[in-house]
Amino acid sequence: MTVPTWLWFATIGGLVAIILADLFLVDNKPHAVTIREATRWVLFYVALAVVFGLGIWLFAGGTYAGEFFAGYITEYSLSVDNLFVFVIIMATFKVPAIHQHRVLLIGIVIALIMRGAFIAIGAAAIERFSWVFYLFAAVLIYTAINLARQGTDHDEEFTENRALRLLRRMLPVTEDFLGSRSFVKVDGKRWVTPMLIVMFAIGSTDLLFALDSIPAIFGLTQEAYLVFTANAFALMGLRQLYFLLGGLLEKLIYLSYGLAIILGFIGVKLVLHALHENSLPFINGGDPVPVPEVGIAVSLSVIVGVLAITTVASLVKVRRDPSVVPGTPVPAVAAGDDTAAAVGGAERAPAGTGGGRPARRRDDADPTG
Repeated sequence: MTVPTWLWFATIGGLVAIILADLFLVDNKPHAVTIREATRWVLFYVALAVVFGLGIWLFAGGTYAGEFFAGYITEYSLSVDNLFVFVIIMATFKVPAIHQHRVLLIGIVIALIMRGAFIAIGAAAIERFSWVFYLFAAVLIYTAINLARQGTDHDEEFTENRALRLLRRMLPVTEDFLGSRSFVKVDGKRWVTPMLIVMFAIGSTDLLFALDSIPAIFGLTQEAYLVFTANAFALMGLRQLYFLLGGLLEKLIYLSYGLAIILGFIGVKLVLHALHENSLPFINGGDPVPVPEVGIAVSLSVIVGVLAITTVASLVKVRRDPSVVPGTPVPAVAAGDDTAAAVGGAERAPAGTGGGRPARRRDDADPTG
């Protein structure tokens, strides 16, 4: 796929224009985002992605369009997992509802810039070294195994990574939020507010998720333009999805299993592709191995099918057993039961206060190592 320079600039310019327009709307009238408003924005960004994919189909062919849609759906589904962490971060920093949209917007812009650099490095490495696919496959399979092992366990708190701790040491931070301002002057000294810290927390934490989501999309397409645009559309619609899903996040109890299957599938696909492009001397004498490769149509079908089954299974389970959702009170125990003292009045952690995020534990999540 040949992408002219002007198209790169036009695409990035269009994304910047959307971000600036969104930022203007947020700054013009800060408010808590309603479900109706979030729904409109989610539909808008999904429609943009669909139109973009159809444009690729028209000008570059169905194969590249299929790769874009497969990459976009994969990145969007993996991004849903990010939302659980974002909920915890918002609760940890006690971000006022009227400023959460701005925090997510700037945080995601930071994440998109860092992902862009990551994508450029990954594309350059793939072009020069075919064995990188083996590395990407190992990362995905390892992550898939961890997700499957952790099941429906939940993290209960957010731990600041090294980059955040370094930022706090370098800059004086005020105790409270001061409107939507990130910088203030107090007695002639410049301070930063928690607004800047939480934005950086969103952006830097997302980079950790890119460590498996970027290899995943490279398993579906090696076109840097498609990788970047799929990530951009997924991230741009992510913040609105945060407000739209709300309590539904806690009901996707099997999401981690579904993501594990998808990552494992793409990991195997990468191994097959790596063998097909093999140049390592200790494998088949350095010659390509004649193995079958998984087509994009099969990949797209598996991704959509797994997500659909995971969602339906989660909602059916929650309907039959509401107690599996964090925030659901434990049923009262009959008087005289020996266990009443142990469980009576106990409740799960309320959703959105640091108690709700499936599997995907990131205690070692630290973008700076």
